[in-house]
Amino acid sequence: MDLRLSDDQQLLKDTLERFTRNEYNFDTRRKLTDSEDGFSRDIWQSHANLGLLGIPFAEEDGGIGGGPIEVMIVMEQLGRALALEPYLPTVVLAGRAIVEAGSAAQKEQLLGEIIAGEALWAFAHAEPGARYDLAHVETRAEGGRLSGHKAVVHGAVTADKLVVSARSEAGISLYVVVAEADGLTLRPYRTIDGLRAAEVMLDNVAGELLGEDGSALPVIESVIDRATAAVCAEAVGAMDVLRETTLEYLQMRKQFGVPIGTFQVLQHRSVEMMGNCEEARSLTLMATLSLDQDVQARARAVSAAKVGIGTRGRHVGQEAIQMHGGMGMTDELKVGHYFKRVSMIDAMFGNTDHHLDRFAAASLS
Repeated sequence: MDLRLSDDQQLLKDTLERFTRNEYNFDTRRKLTDSEDGFSRDIWQSHANLGLLGIPFAEEDGGIGGGPIEVMIVMEQLGRALALEPYLPTVVLAGRAIVEAGSAAQKEQLLGEIIAGEALWAFAHAEPGARYDLAHVETRAEGGRLSGHKAVVHGAVTADKLVVSARSEAGISLYVVVAEADGLTLRPYRTIDGLRAAEVMLDNVAGELLGEDGSALPVIESVIDRATAAVCAEAVGAMDVLRETTLEYLQMRKQFGVPIGTFQVLQHRSVEMMGNCEEARSLTLMATLSLDQDVQARARAVSAAKVGIGTRGRHVGQEAIQMHGGMGMTDELKVGHYFKRVSMIDAMFGNTDHHLDRFAAASLS
């Protein structure tokens, strides 16, 4: 199997590297975390102008026609930049749900808004007490009116629209809800990595059915697997920056008149960090390549990658903090911020324990 990037994929990677290097340094990111939106709408529009928002969507839907590899490339570069813009909730989660569940008319309208950068979205599925069980949906849908509680909805604070799961008489369904709808209230908060999330409360809120009534569970499972592979790629980018920043520090910091990077024990630890980064990258690639395979193969590969990212990301982050000494967790240094994001990714869409169990179950099926 040829695992090299195509010319177009390499161009995408190079373009993103230049953009994040020139327009999205760490100081810019720190300022944006304290802004009203928590991200830059100008940068979001730049993403639209570069075509990034249309990458995973088919050409007939107005997109670029890219696949999982292209999404992996984008997410890895966003991870390197520690980007705040809502690419994951808008494009990867809500956008994919529209692709898989929406009618032709819904896709034409809703995806067009996403691709042009005209609408921000959130995917409201998880509920209190669900413990990563995707079939646990207590939000009720009666006559197109939704009532329930959705937990830790990333991007909900600034979303114009939400894709919301609810249980109707036919089963689990998806609905499009306008953020300004009567009966919808948010309890916003910051997550440990500087992003924004919210509890979404629905009290007899009007929703438009997305796709067929009662047929949403396979769509939700597919969407979450794709999002899990995407955040694994994001973690790989963040882990690379942790490793690179630590190596730079070891070469700069001196003790006994020599750089501490010359100490053999720190060299060994640095090599182990690199090994963990490369293993995480390989697992993420395996998961990405599995996304269009059968359900069991996809589940095994995605869960294996999520477990690998959880354990290896924790190791790389802890080593980066420790080798920077006490200053590693200060707000001024970026290593602490990157470690917080990697830690948050470990908990998203199922933690290590959950995915170990899921991998075992998929392997026995």
